[in-house]
Amino acid sequence: MDPELAHERRPARRLRPVAMAQESKTAVVAAIVGNLAIAVAKFIAAAFSGSAAMLSEAIHSLVDTGNGGLMLYGMKRSRRPADAEHPFGYGHELYFWALIVGVLVFALGGGMSIVSGIVHMRAAEMPGDLGSNYAVLALATVFESVSWYYGLKAFRTEQRGRGFVETIRETKDPTSFTVLLEDSAALLGLVFAFGGISLAVWLDAAWIDGAASVAIGVLLCAVALLMVYESKGLLVGEGVEKQTLDEIRRIAGAEPQVERVCRLLTMYLGPDEIMLVLELAFRRTSPDDFDTRATIERITQAIRARFPRIRHVFLDITPDDAPEPPRTPGRGPGRPSPVTAMPPAGRQR
Repeated sequence: MDPELAHERRPARRLRPVAMAQESKTAVVAAIVGNLAIAVAKFIAAAFSGSAAMLSEAIHSLVDTGNGGLMLYGMKRSRRPADAEHPFGYGHELYFWALIVGVLVFALGGGMSIVSGIVHMRAAEMPGDLGSNYAVLALATVFESVSWYYGLKAFRTEQRGRGFVETIRETKDPTSFTVLLEDSAALLGLVFAFGGISLAVWLDAAWIDGAASVAIGVLLCAVALLMVYESKGLLVGEGVEKQTLDEIRRIAGAEPQVERVCRLLTMYLGPDEIMLVLELAFRRTSPDDFDTRATIERITQAIRARFPRIRHVFLDITPDDAPEPPRTPGRGPGRPSPVTAMPPAGRQR
């Protein structure tokens, strides 16, 4: 069963997506507040000490603050109702802004940290005022840990028994892993900054401070590449897992009037909204034997009851002697023929 949909088997838990969305929003807001406070403190410390690692951390926190704002903006935009120009809504806006956040982390956070580190390595300037540096790093660790906790809480809501990597690969809500990855990188970056400043002073080797800045930049670039890769897949359009397709096929095939399921295609329109295209071959029988409209309505209601996230269902009926098209493992067969749209289900609030 698709991990993203498995929890919908029990009616008592169908409001779970709302709770998950609230957890994600809380994590994003906590990250914005924490990163803004940390960025101010780091820039002040960097100005007094001249530390390249501290300057890189300040840039990192400032970029994270802006990224949090973009994610919050994307979450708001993605919840706008459908209109004439966007009949399936704006759910993919969240995926677009998650992609932009990944690009910014790579270009601004990672790129500027690497450049700053190289400049300081060439200048060979020793970091000064260790007291203020250590105080800011300690304060930043506290703020980042609080933000990381909220990010982890939202991520665990999304996990549902899955592993860390599996959740990142399978989740359809990019905010769940974006905040956690950014905050995890921030905490590891603080370790790099502390080690770089301390070793530079203790070993009287100014280049170590710059090298720590480069290490922070490389870390951010690695995290950004992961974010961009996952967000790209969501933006292009992903379908449900093969187990869910098989279950939908079983539900439709259980109707006596259905000879076979010819085509079955799905796509996520947003974290909690799925479009389903279903092509069925009906048996050639007397009109008195079956009520085709009632059959279609039963299939639609059964699928929506089983998977509340499937809010748009399109059905097409083909002759029962039509050749069955080749099936593509995991995503159903090729392109659908013209379909008959069923009224979309109301949004789950």
